[in-house]
Amino acid sequence: MAESLVVYWRLAGANIRAQMQYRVSFVIDVTATFLISFLDFLAVLILFHNVPRLAGWSVHEVAFLYGTSAVAFALAELLVGHSEQLALRLRTGTFDVLLARPRGTLYQVAASDLPLRRLGRALQGAVVFVYALAGAHIDWTAGRIAMLVAMVPTGILLFASMWIVALCLLFWTVDGSEFSNAFTYGGQTMTQYPIDIYGQWLRRFLAYLVPTAFVCYFPALYILDKEDPLGLPRIVQFIAPFVALASAVVAGLLWRSAVRHYRGAGG
Repeated sequence: MAESLVVYWRLAGANIRAQMQYRVSFVIDVTATFLISFLDFLAVLILFHNVPRLAGWSVHEVAFLYGTSAVAFALAELLVGHSEQLALRLRTGTFDVLLARPRGTLYQVAASDLPLRRLGRALQGAVVFVYALAGAHIDWTAGRIAMLVAMVPTGILLFASMWIVALCLLFWTVDGSEFSNAFTYGGQTMTQYPIDIYGQWLRRFLAYLVPTAFVCYFPALYILDKEDPLGLPRIVQFIAPFVALASAVVAGLLWRSAVRHYRGAGG
């Protein structure tokens, strides 16, 4: 495990040094990503300009969901969101090279790229998160602080699991990166709002089948001291880390199955 981390950081360091060779371009990329990401939050502000509350949620409470989701998703995408790159490997047959190496294929895919421009999106989410905390009037307790600390790592693990599942789909669709992006980016967009604004079937989909509601919605109910309009048991607000671990296990097993059934570019 320690050796794998050392190798990963060496590969990541080489990738970072390569990107920093063109520092002006790097700064422009990160700044552009930071500014463009605010267009998403601008839609939230426009919405609340016309309505005072959304399903009982204030603008700062929705910003809390938005900021947590944005930071977690950006970091997960940074680590494993390489759908275009994997799709190219599968089409050209260069994925076979990864099979011949001693490291795991998922490890190699994750270590192959570290697009730092996505840090601009994470920074934007952090700014919105600070804005949310400044206006949400949270009654802080030890439990709420602990939940807050756990939210981003839990969200990263959940989103990373979603990305891995989306990458697995490429083994059968080959040129399906746009489809996988709709699955990942679309799921992340839904986490930016309280799930009780969606229809019943979609709420169940987000809470049970693709557990994106555990990224920030259920933990936020506890932190913001809000009643659950869905009427679910209160323990649901505390099990997000366990759901994230279970999702990671499922994603890992699906990846192993996808690689095992891979037959090469001409298979």
